[in-house]
Amino acid sequence: MNIPEGYTTVTPWIIGQDTARLIDYLQKAFDAVELARVLDDEGRIGHAEVRIGDAVVMMFDGASHWPPTPAFLRLYVPDADATHRRAVEAGGTSVTDVTHLFWGDRVGRVRDPFGNLWWIQSRVEEVSPEEMERRMGDPAFTKAMEYVQSADFFPGG
Repeated sequence: MNIPEGYTTVTPWIIGQDTARLIDYLQKAFDAVELARVLDDEGRIGHAEVRIGDAVVMMFDGASHWPPTPAFLRLYVPDADATHRRAVEAGGTSVTDVTHLFWGDRVGRVRDPFGNLWWIQSRVEEVSPEEMERRMGDPAFTKAMEYVQSADFFPGG
């Protein structure tokens, strides 16, 4: 398989109505680096790319008659708590606080100002399959999982 340098096997797309503002948010929240921006004849972004960590995320302004198409993205970072705070300070909305889950990740979710949902995660420990199974019956981990599963991703929607 021949993948272009700097890309991974899967490259997510985010389709929105204000890609320029989305890029600004991603730069503030996640240190995104803009790689490309192509404008159409009307000045809308027909194609843009940013790098977040080691991944490229592509995006463009959809046609005005398109329905909202929120993306759901998992973002591994060194410090989920700090990145979650920063994403909220940049204008996102916390969907779940950062929570230690049974498989060894700390996970918090933020909806960006454009409706996309970011799972912000840090691996804090390696957990064996046996320990994961034990934790699934541990009340503390059960309560944590119930909390994250009860989140309302789209309040009022």
